[in-house]
Amino acid sequence: MKKGLLLSVVASGFIFAGGNIAPVQPVVPAAAPAACDFWGSLGFRYDANDNDTATTEFGDTINNRAKAYVDLGVEKALGYGFGFGAEVAGEFKTDGKFRKINPPANDAGAKETGVLSQLYVTYKAGNTAIKAGRQALPKAVSPWAWSDTTIGVYNKTFNAVTLVNTDIADTTLVAAWVPQIAPSTKINGSDKGLFMLTGIYKGIANTTLSTSLYYMPKSGNNGKAFSVWAAGTTKVDNFDLGLQAVYAKADANSAAQAYGTTKATLGVAAYAGTTYDAFDAKLTVAYIKDGGATLNLGGTSGFWGNVGYSVAGNIGGDAVESGANQTIVKLDAGYKLPSNYGRIFAGAAYDKASSTTAAGSNYDSALAARVGYGFKVYGVNAKVEYRYAKIKHLNGADTKNQRIRVEGIYKF
Repeated sequence: MKKGLLLSVVASGFIFAGGNIAPVQPVVPAAAPAACDFWGSLGFRYDANDNDTATTEFGDTINNRAKAYVDLGVEKALGYGFGFGAEVAGEFKTDGKFRKINPPANDAGAKETGVLSQLYVTYKAGNTAIKAGRQALPKAVSPWAWSDTTIGVYNKTFNAVTLVNTDIADTTLVAAWVPQIAPSTKINGSDKGLFMLTGIYKGIANTTLSTSLYYMPKSGNNGKAFSVWAAGTTKVDNFDLGLQAVYAKADANSAAQAYGTTKATLGVAAYAGTTYDAFDAKLTVAYIKDGGATLNLGGTSGFWGNVGYSVAGNIGGDAVESGANQTIVKLDAGYKLPSNYGRIFAGAAYDKASSTTAAGSNYDSALAARVGYGFKVYGVNAKVEYRYAKIKHLNGADTKNQRIRVEGIYKF
């Protein structure tokens, strides 16, 4: 996605239309604004699935899904510090034989959709930028509520007012009021929305420190909820290191509390990665002490222990077990082929839960793995990938899911 210059580079890590780029860079002189900036992308995905049913086999077209999408955006400077941006997206989902789906309850939304994903106004004065309206929130700034994507289309955006300031050297401060998930869904039933304050500091060489504070004054039946996220990343010689800590607490009657208790959820995660010639590897270990307070607000968890390539639900990234603690280990690796022929990648993750209640959703352990090949041809970023997940449930109803995915995205 092309990044605009509407608000100059002082806020480029957050305030621009894309919203999914790296944390803010140190303050530099402002660049001249572009009169108008367009971006867009086209994408296609085909999934051959094994849903672990007695009546179907791996790859049966009744299990498979195809999806195509288009995404178009514009951002324009209006003068005197003002600007606006908009983004629209449309997608069409079919079954394995490219026929229109009449979605059953477990395949909700499997049809043509069109959405105005972003529509906002902006204003910049000095080192302060304001963005108001429907917008994407990046995980680097808002890990408790952020805008994940599916082949280029945001799974959700937010109605929000955000303010970015870089007056302090090497420091970016972001404040936000987020009343709704777009177009009009309350965040965890809150009538007053979510308040956030984030600080990002990059004054130490090769190091980024960040802290995000959240408060939800009214969630569900007048219950309050708050959360603190802190992270640090650094580079030492040829190693990338990171540490994350999370604390989330909600009243017993809050919609952000899953089990009606007042216990807090604690999470800690750490990673070490390295690159040697064309080879790269990253090991992540994480632990969650689950008190019931959720580690995501209706989307993908920003916790580093989350296994994003699971095909059997959210593994290792949220309070998904009834009071269960979780220990997660992930290993990801890749190898860049010579002459720009692409990259081979693989990953495996294991999640051990401490749940003792044999409810249908509770598991003893979960394993997820993937292997794939990514490449670029004629401007299209393409990928072929195999995914596998096996969950050992406490009630004995173990499940196994598989997927072969082929996708391509062209950005302009």
